[in-house]
Amino acid sequence: MGNLVPYTTGEGLSMLKRIGHWLPILWVIFATHADPTGHPEAPPTFEQLLTEAGLELRAPDGFAAVRIHPDDRFPYERAYASPDGALEIRYAVRPLERLRVDYEDPHSSALDPNHMFPLMFQSMVTWLSDGRHSPTREYSPEQAREKFNADWAAAAVFDIGAELATDHRQALIIALHGDALADAYVIFLFDDYEPVKQRIKDNLSTLSFLPDPAGL
Repeated sequence: MGNLVPYTTGEGLSMLKRIGHWLPILWVIFATHADPTGHPEAPPTFEQLLTEAGLELRAPDGFAAVRIHPDDRFPYERAYASPDGALEIRYAVRPLERLRVDYEDPHSSALDPNHMFPLMFQSMVTWLSDGRHSPTREYSPEQAREKFNADWAAAAVFDIGAELATDHRQALIIALHGDALADAYVIFLFDDYEPVKQRIKDNLSTLSFLPDPAGL
């Protein structure tokens, strides 16, 4: 995966505070699964979210699906754990269509999700780690496309904050963005990186965007 280094967005620091203000609101909106038409609906299934987002999931080989823990800090829809319990993988899918009404409102101060994602990711990592050191790597556009068929992707590692619903102590998060499609997150939870390093590598790309039908 390469080395992770401290990641800052120097020219966007003023926007970072603004995004930090919006981040909990965005998670609440996404977690309640707002209907793009404005009509109330039952929470969508994980499969429905994948379809809306243009994503596909390959279930981690040898892992078992585990129950979803309520988590206000990182709401997620699917999780798998290794048989020995050393590694858990959680998936969160956020179709942009479910926020489009807010972003197209001319009176809204929300930012365009296709432009704000790198800053939003850094704000999220700070939030999940309680502001502790969190080395981060942004993939090149070519790497993002090759590994995840994404328009943008990044990774960060950090010690888990007290409010994240897990007994594990460390996390590696992969963030994906597809323009006009979705934001998606894969979070690997563990206590010691070295014993699970290969399993993380093997499952790094289990969530990816579907190929463009036009081949573009």
